[in-house]
Amino acid sequence: MYKIPFNKPYATGQEFTYMQQAVANGHLSGDGKFTKQCHAFLERTVGVPKALLTTSCTHALEMAALLLDIQAGDEVICPSFTFVTSIGAFVLRGAQPVFCDVRPDTLNLDEARLEALITPRTKAIVVVHYAGVACEMDAIMAIADRHGVPVVEDNAHGLFSRYKGRYTGTFGALATQSFHETKNFTCGEGGALLINDPRLHERAEIVREKGTNRSRFFRGQVDKYTWVDLGSSYLPSDLLAAYLWAQFEQAEDIQNRRKTLWERYAAHVPEWANAHHATLMTVPADRDQSYHMYYLLMPSLDVRTALIDHLKARNVYAPFHYLPLHLSDMGRKFGGQVGDCPVTEDVSDRLIRLPLYNQMTEDEQRYVLDMLWQFEG
Repeated sequence: MYKIPFNKPYATGQEFTYMQQAVANGHLSGDGKFTKQCHAFLERTVGVPKALLTTSCTHALEMAALLLDIQAGDEVICPSFTFVTSIGAFVLRGAQPVFCDVRPDTLNLDEARLEALITPRTKAIVVVHYAGVACEMDAIMAIADRHGVPVVEDNAHGLFSRYKGRYTGTFGALATQSFHETKNFTCGEGGALLINDPRLHERAEIVREKGTNRSRFFRGQVDKYTWVDLGSSYLPSDLLAAYLWAQFEQAEDIQNRRKTLWERYAAHVPEWANAHHATLMTVPADRDQSYHMYYLLMPSLDVRTALIDHLKARNVYAPFHYLPLHLSDMGRKFGGQVGDCPVTEDVSDRLIRLPLYNQMTEDEQRYVLDMLWQFEG
């Protein structure tokens, strides 16, 4: 057990009260009172036409693949530096992944490399707002619109982040959120699909309800429901929504806590980073980040490994992050080779994330900083 873990699941104190209310309401399955409150909160605060809770961000991405009618042989562009389900949800439908390299500053999909990857078989572009710092959405959307290719935003890190004043998750036809225990807001395992294209609203409900028009039945729009499309069971229990609702109620406080922690790192790490030839996390001036993580790029894999080991020996867990997807076992099966995404291959070897969690105390964070300064690598 680490003295300072990388993450601790957070509870506001109201979660179990609301879960007991869900039990008392007699509606434990999907789309109960708390699920609807969470939908309304996301639609209202982010400004999306429709939001639907899901059992995970992975399932929200699977819904996106179904809604975009991804078929065998279609191509989907995605950064190589991301979690596997950013592309795995589309590969599950038969898509061929096309991996794009990332920018060396924000580690987001490199828009300058995007257009060259588009072919007549390209059916979607998946962008990932890494660390809750928005991608270059003006350029990406202009390219996508020029080729008539829908954009899906994997916004797992980025709830309440902004690009030029506009919330991430509101640019693409679809966007996905994560409420995994490692995220700013959590219900243990959970997610959401944000639907910006009004043509997909009704079908999204159907896909989420096992391919049936059950939602229309409960609204009194049909006198019975039946199987009408592809789909699966993507609804979370209202118990999970009750837990999440307690977090949404404290959204401003949670974000302010994380901002304070992030800014304390930002105030005290640069001097250490300069002394150790480390590169700081980049947040462009026209972005408002989500304060999801604080990372550094060390000068080499050997130095990063030494730092991780140094901190581990002092009971501080500071992990690296994604391995290049194009060089994974599956990525190589789809043709990935060393050198395809050189920036991804480089930063993957050098990135380290410092502990940052909602209830982290100033003393705990000071301990992390003190242990950094003890590093002699």
